[in-house]
Amino acid sequence: MRRVGVLESRAADDAEGRARLALFVQGLRELGWTEGRNVRIDYRFSGASDADRYRTYAAELVALAPDVILASASASVAALQQTTRAVPIVFVNIIDPVGAGFVASLARPGGSATGFTLFEYSLSGKWLELFKEIAPNLTRIAILRDPSIASGIGQFAAIQAMAPPSFGVELSPIDERDAGEIERDVAAFARAPNGGLIVTASQGAVTNRELIITLAARHRLPAVYPFRYFVTHGGLISYGPDTTEQYRRAAGYVDRILKGQKAADLPVQAPIKYELAINLKTAKALGLTLLPTLLARADEVIE
Repeated sequence: MRRVGVLESRAADDAEGRARLALFVQGLRELGWTEGRNVRIDYRFSGASDADRYRTYAAELVALAPDVILASASASVAALQQTTRAVPIVFVNIIDPVGAGFVASLARPGGSATGFTLFEYSLSGKWLELFKEIAPNLTRIAILRDPSIASGIGQFAAIQAMAPPSFGVELSPIDERDAGEIERDVAAFARAPNGGLIVTASQGAVTNRELIITLAARHRLPAVYPFRYFVTHGGLISYGPDTTEQYRRAAGYVDRILKGQKAADLPVQAPIKYELAINLKTAKALGLTLLPTLLARADEVIE
């Protein structure tokens, strides 16, 4: 019986998180690992941007002496690496593992961690470009970001780099420290006209996604999101990687580590699929007429 730990950033009752973990377990099963027969999986769910909670759960998992741990999001990996450098870690949904210090390089991680990245920072500029197609008359865009992590700063910088003075759009950061601050700052931003919202990829945005989608609708703000599931829950448009597939791919790395390979020798892999999703019902509610060329490019259109 081998032992696998899972430190998941989402809450235990989060449907998206459960679907992803089901893919991970299915991937293990397809590789010959059946839960309860030859592998035991121990789960911990954070469900909040709480560093103390991550450290507590990381310590609990390490104390169980797992052979390998699956870690979702940067806070999970950081907490685990603060707790141990001996247990191999396979991470998913990490934006900049080199910048965060999780690995030495993408090709040769060199330590106890490896896994799968979300995207390069340059993708953040695509979110800004989408506004030229969905709402070309906007003059103000708020960037919802987490300034406490390197990826929050990096995504904002990439968006700024795509918006020279000739672009004609004023960018304003909104820090997402808690739900109350998000609600106050979005409401304040929306008091002036011709505004839109870019939601960058972060644990805070995922945790508060229903609130953010509701605020965008309430204040009639066209909004661009990083992942498809924001759109399926009522958001306007998203462009980003297929985040669920990373869990199935992670099962392959866990399998290889259980069979004796070292995380240090397994290269960090980038996404293999990106998705453009559009919610036509939300577009209609905002009074937006989307270009046929944009709709033709979409991987999913929700009506």
